[in-house]
Amino acid sequence: MSQNQALETAEQQLPLRTGLRTRTLSDERLQFCRQIGVSDIFLDHRDPRGDVFADEGSHDDETITIDEGVVPSVSELVQARRRAEDAGLRLMGVQSLSYNVYGKIMLGKEGQETQLETIKELIRNIGQANIPILGYQWNPRGVVPMRTSQSARVRGDARGREFDIEDIDQPYERAPGVEREYTEEELWDNYEHFLEEVLPVAEEAGVQLALHPADPPTVEQLGGIPRLFRNREAFERAMEVVPSDNHGLKLCLGCFSEMPEEDITDVIEHFGRNDDIVFVHFRDVIGTWPRFTETFVDDEESNYDALTAIEALRDVDFEGVIVPDHVPEVVGDTEWGHRSRAHAVAYLNGLLSCSDANVN
Repeated sequence: MSQNQALETAEQQLPLRTGLRTRTLSDERLQFCRQIGVSDIFLDHRDPRGDVFADEGSHDDETITIDEGVVPSVSELVQARRRAEDAGLRLMGVQSLSYNVYGKIMLGKEGQETQLETIKELIRNIGQANIPILGYQWNPRGVVPMRTSQSARVRGDARGREFDIEDIDQPYERAPGVEREYTEEELWDNYEHFLEEVLPVAEEAGVQLALHPADPPTVEQLGGIPRLFRNREAFERAMEVVPSDNHGLKLCLGCFSEMPEEDITDVIEHFGRNDDIVFVHFRDVIGTWPRFTETFVDDEESNYDALTAIEALRDVDFEGVIVPDHVPEVVGDTEWGHRSRAHAVAYLNGLLSCSDANVN
């Protein structure tokens, strides 16, 4: 049995289940994850230039560092996986790649070949370490803020992150640092080249690549750079341009619910039928483009019903991990959001139990 077949067999034996993302692999963090009923984790890597995955309590020996030309060794990745296993958890993958690792490829800049080699080496090492998934996004960094407020008020006066296009001055004009105009087809050509280079490596290594939507979605361009993965049609094209069983979606329900024209159940059915869902970001928001606020997954005012979404995932025989991803800030919480994440996991686990009972 090949490594890829072995990973697929292992996945088929696991149920639909909750997971969390964490940058630190400290004993305390892993113990907490297991205590609240999580079985799987995704690792946010350390990015030494503009650390967008900041997480309090992290030390260099409790995480991994990824940057252009900086790839964790197989032994480092095996050590990370074993730390998770010692706590009764599975390390399912690297949560995402920072812009430092793919930005030159996306825009076709000098140095893109170095970035391609970085990603290829990372995929090979992840595969050799028996870590099955590499999540990635394909968004420009720094042209506009992903959120325009960090303190919007949601249920019980908790603080959620908000995006409102009205809060950005000239959002459609070329942002500082964007040297020239980029066309959408130019960026699609660059993306296709990326897939042609990395997907054969992923297939050989037995690693699943999982693509995250643009956030915010829907809009064709912001800051002068087209946003490719803004709608369902873009994801269909991404899956078809270089077909591979090792490529799919990091299906962010939050992002798809931010798209005014989309229905979450229909999105799950559409991509689930084709077995294109690798893992799920189970995040909810209130409102759609051009203004929306992240909220609790059980908020009655949110865009979709969580139980309906779980039942839709079961209907398409999805048996992967659902991750709360972003959570609101509640009273007395930590920077990482221990209390809020525990609430989200407990609620989702409860829904999974109810769904199990309905199935059985």
